Amino acid sequence: MRLKTQATAGAIAMLCCTMQAMAQPADPLKSAVEKAVLTNPEVSARFHAYRAAIDAVDIARAAYRPRLDLNASVGRDSDRISSRNPEGESLSRNGLALSLTQLLWDGLGTQRDIDRVGHERLARYFEFIDTTEQTALEAARAYYDVLRYRRLVQLAEDNYVQHKYASLQIDSRFKAGVGRGVDLEQANARLALAESNLSTELANLHDVTARYQRIVGEAPPAQLPAAAALTRALPASSQDATNAAIRHSAAVSASIEALRSARATAQARAAAYQPRVEARLRSGGGHHFDGIRDQKRDSSAEIVLNWNLYNGGADQARVRQQLNIVNQAADLRDRSCREARQVTAIAFNDTRKLREQIEQLDRNTLAIEKARDAYRQQFDIGQRSLLDLLNAENEVYTAKRAFANAEVDLGIAYARTHAAMSQLTSQLGIARVATAPDAASWSADDDAPGRCPVVTSEVAGTDRSALDERARQIAASVAPAAPAAPAPKR
Repeated sequence: MRLKTQATAGAIAMLCCTMQAMAQPADPLKSAVEKAVLTNPEVSARFHAYRAAIDAVDIARAAYRPRLDLNASVGRDSDRISSRNPEGESLSRNGLALSLTQLLWDGLGTQRDIDRVGHERLARYFEFIDTTEQTALEAARAYYDVLRYRRLVQLAEDNYVQHKYASLQIDSRFKAGVGRGVDLEQANARLALAESNLSTELANLHDVTARYQRIVGEAPPAQLPAAAALTRALPASSQDATNAAIRHSAAVSASIEALRSARATAQARAAAYQPRVEARLRSGGGHHFDGIRDQKRDSSAEIVLNWNLYNGGADQARVRQQLNIVNQAADLRDRSCREARQVTAIAFNDTRKLREQIEQLDRNTLAIEKARDAYRQQFDIGQRSLLDLLNAENEVYTAKRAFANAEVDLGIAYARTHAAMSQLTSQLGIARVATAPDAASWSADDDAPGRCPVVTSEVAGTDRSALDERARQIAASVAPAAPAAPAPKR
């Protein structure tokens, strides 16, 4: 069993990836994806389904070859014929015979069956490629999520330290008689919330670590470096990305081959209307061979035609049934195309949206950190309240958390876009070997999805200058606040 498992893993490795030279530096993200692809049970299941489909092609082609049978028998025959004297007779017999049968014509049923299993083989191949890409995406997502929550745990720890520091300061002032008890209670409440946030992030880190281990097959290393952004070969527009996804998506290709397989099956069903012609040769010998007294040898050659003329309308029903299956396969092809179009459009739009958000969140974080530092200095000299300082600390924590999430989400969005176009493994440097003989020259031709137009779902952007003008109009309509009256002298 161990040898069989190793052989399977080796076959998958030869089929789906070629390792780069050992002299090149190892990419930890690529390494995680490779391990996931080589050890994931779902990938192995798709691989074995593809290998089984290859064997099915050989089974179908065997119908064109002659069939040779060896038959040996020994027995005793008894009969009773009234016109014979004596009427009853029995004899012992034995014999050995060879028979050869060669198909000459079956209404092209065998050829259509070969076409069917050929398309099923390609469908299983594309399903294997799609599962490989989706597994690679899940491995990349797990990698990024471990990075995400390790970073969020660090931020939660820093947030806890800052709240603990504020609590200690307030406690020291309270004990010295210069602080208020309500400030101490408020500081302790914020500290408890910071501790709760830390516990939540640790629990999230545990969950994504367990998911990483399930997908990749091993726990993530203690030091997990940030992965380089997968920006190479990214389409220039959403429409280009959608076009590429529909052309290259393994899921769409698999659905097209499923349609072709169903169509070949429908053509094979029509072969039942045709006669079946076979050439048969038989030669054998023995004692009372074939139950004929004193016969020692017998040879025969014949052409046999078998033509079913009526079987209750089952053949017509099977043809109608298969035509409906063909229509169903066309519907599933169009659905697969629409799903690929949606997934690609959303993923590509996320890359653009998150790039803009990261710039905005970076500016937001820098501004809030400066405000927090100023609040801390003012708090130390009594110009800011504890609530002001704690609110500033929370804003810094929230801003850094949003920035860290956006960075990770952008990396995942790049991976999602490449996976939608079935090129994530190649972008990671895992070269896929086209083991299917006709996969390299494969084309959808006239079977391309018919109800899946490439229409980008662009949403009109917001005119920021118009929003700014609205804000200025509101400000102009509000009377300026009167200066505060001076406090009365005592």
